[in-house]
Amino acid sequence: MMELNWAILTPIIILQAILTIAALVSCIKQEETNGPKWLWIIIILFINILGPILYFVVGRKN
Repeated sequence: MMELNWAILTPIIILQAILTIAALVSCIKQEETNGPKWLWIIIILFINILGPILYFVVGRKN
């Protein structure tokens, strides 16, 4: 069986956690978003790295 290389995976996991937390905090604090806020929270939580990136690019209403 193939062993996991934690030296490669750890930065990716940390990046994903930071992006997810930052996107959730931003979404909760934002008064208006492009689309329903509850849907953005689901997208952020369940679409791994792309969910938070999508929120920052498309979901925020400036």
